[in-house]
Amino acid sequence: MQNSSVLSVKDLNQIVKDLLSDAIGQVWLVGEVSNFSRPSSGHWYFSLKDDSAQVRCAMFRNSNFRAGFTPQNGQQVLVRATVTLYEARGEYQLVIDKIQPAGAGLLQQKFEQLKKQLSDEGIFDAIYKKPLPENIRTVGIITSSTGAALHDICQILKRRDPSLHVVIYPTQVQGIEAAEQIAKMIQIANIRKECDVLIVGRGGGSIEDLWSFNEEIVARAIFASQLPIVSAVGHEIDFTIADFVADVRAATPSAAAELVSQDSLAQVKRLQVQQQHLSMAMDYYLIQCREKLNKWRHQLQTQHPQTKLEKQLNQLLAYRHSLSENIQQYLLRLSNRYNSLDKRLLRVSPQNNITYLGQLTWQKKQQLINLIKQKLTKSQHQFVLQTSQLNNVSPLATLERGYSVTTDQGNTVVRRSEQVTVGDIIVTRLKKGKLVSQIIKINK
Repeated sequence: MQNSSVLSVKDLNQIVKDLLSDAIGQVWLVGEVSNFSRPSSGHWYFSLKDDSAQVRCAMFRNSNFRAGFTPQNGQQVLVRATVTLYEARGEYQLVIDKIQPAGAGLLQQKFEQLKKQLSDEGIFDAIYKKPLPENIRTVGIITSSTGAALHDICQILKRRDPSLHVVIYPTQVQGIEAAEQIAKMIQIANIRKECDVLIVGRGGGSIEDLWSFNEEIVARAIFASQLPIVSAVGHEIDFTIADFVADVRAATPSAAAELVSQDSLAQVKRLQVQQQHLSMAMDYYLIQCREKLNKWRHQLQTQHPQTKLEKQLNQLLAYRHSLSENIQQYLLRLSNRYNSLDKRLLRVSPQNNITYLGQLTWQKKQQLINLIKQKLTKSQHQFVLQTSQLNNVSPLATLERGYSVTTDQGNTVVRRSEQVTVGDIIVTRLKKGKLVSQIIKINK
């Protein structure tokens, strides 16, 4: 009966490989190179050995191209590798990701230890990085006063921005006392506060030459600096502890000079662009101000007392004109109504009747006068005729002939004596005059 825990060779090798990777992981190892081979794939295969043991190693192409040299058989090297198992043969081996000659390799190990220590403290964290000032006027340079790095930095600063002031803090950059001098100059520059930014660095060299910038005292001084620091150590492929602590890393001293300076032509172009922007902004601002001014002027004109008075005067004139027209129209309507009523009054006025009646009365009067005249004429004619006839029979006529007429007190003609008595008063009418007599005696 087959046991369920039986493993295949492949499974076993995989388990061993995982155990090796988890238990040991990455190690630093010193040894002598032997059986070095470099097939067409570009990978390196060799053994590392010492006096009593050896181990197979592989360094793949994506790692060995950064090594900077090709190992030789018999050469002492320092490698950083991961312990693993080559499953196809069941042999454990080292997969190398970094290799150095043994002398430099010890320094590299020390470098990695200090780098890890400072990284664990958080000194490399981005939150502590200070930005470079936008307007740099003075640059401090901490380097050797006789080195090529100082010459290159000054030349580039002079070419790119002649207006920059340069303060040099000379120091050793190589040797036993170099690290202390570099740290001291950083402290002095911070005390003086005469620079906007510091460049700390030197030209290229071996790891031993650059080691002053890997010292902890320099790293602590850079971290404590209040001035922004640009590290410019060695060539582009060189990395030091100072590069990780500094606020900005430049690949070379020349690159550091370009970082802290602005090209004069670029500045002129930028100033021209800024001038154009400023001019446009000023034009826009003036347009806004002009619009505001026009708006305020319009408001002032519309709200000015004189404007209000003129407006009210215009309204008053308009009202007066409207009132005048309304009055004229009203008067015209009244006149038309008066004329209409006058015509109606004339049609129904008593004056017409009076005039008519007056005319009719006058006509009737004239007719009456004519009739009266006619009547008078006719009456006169008849009177004359009757008078003539009366005269013919009138007692007056008789009187004219010498006769008289006697009447009693009752104006009754006395024709007979019996009509009166003695003592009566009688009147005798003569042709001319009257005689009043009293009867004394009656002769019957």
